[in-house]
Amino acid sequence: MTTFRAALVQMRSSRSVAENVASLEGYVREAAAGGAVYVQTPETTGIMDEDPARLFATLTDEAGDATLAAARRLAAELSIHLHIGSLAIKVGDGTKAANRAFVIGPDGAIVARYDKIHLFDVQLADGQVYRESARYVAGDKAVMVDLPWGRLGVTICYDVRFPHLYRALAGAGAGLLAVPAAFTRPTGEAHWHVLLRARAIETGAWVLAAAQGGVHENGRETYGHSLVIDPWGRVVAEAGTEPGVIFADIDMTEPDVVRARVPSLRHDRPFTAPASDGRTAT
Repeated sequence: MTTFRAALVQMRSSRSVAENVASLEGYVREAAAGGAVYVQTPETTGIMDEDPARLFATLTDEAGDATLAAARRLAAELSIHLHIGSLAIKVGDGTKAANRAFVIGPDGAIVARYDKIHLFDVQLADGQVYRESARYVAGDKAVMVDLPWGRLGVTICYDVRFPHLYRALAGAGAGLLAVPAAFTRPTGEAHWHVLLRARAIETGAWVLAAAQGGVHENGRETYGHSLVIDPWGRVVAEAGTEPGVIFADIDMTEPDVVRARVPSLRHDRPFTAPASDGRTAT
């Protein structure tokens, strides 16, 4: 089987886990009814809350997470692969969380977990400040999972700015790259399309990026524009800023065709990098 239908769920998650679970269920059912056998949701599907105390009063470990339980039930009921872009999951002593993606199989079992490696710590020009490291523990392991149609490399949002991660996943055989996200509107307007198209072009892989979109209950504004990009870098499906579902038919022969045409993955060469002072490292 080399072709399948994928769906990306664009959300506008709130502070209410129950509301978000209800939205998730409606959109996933819509996706499955439209023929999708792989469905991806955005980063922070389960809750978006900028208040750390209130957020951590709501979070649980995996066993107690209501969004994860609902997703596993839906995947099994609908016989689909359901990729939850990320959930905030309490880890360790409970004072921090992992920003964790889950790929769930058609039997409801978790087939892959990925903890976001690159955390978004930045102050934007408009004064907005984000410090993911204050709440989250960074992952340290790239993750790939074998699906019935090919290998999927799992990443999250800010990871997209680190191309070596995607080269490594593609070099290990990934023909699909997932980038579920909650991009801010200013950075999204400037960089979202360019970064995602670049990751597709330089790896010869399909890129699937479900996004949060619009003004959230917590006041944060996310960019939306969920995207499916083919291995040649062409946008084949795109959402606007409103919540909803978009579809794309994925042909897994295309990565091989593109990589034969531009075989850059085979042309990586070792090199010596300059030291921070500009001199050649020894």
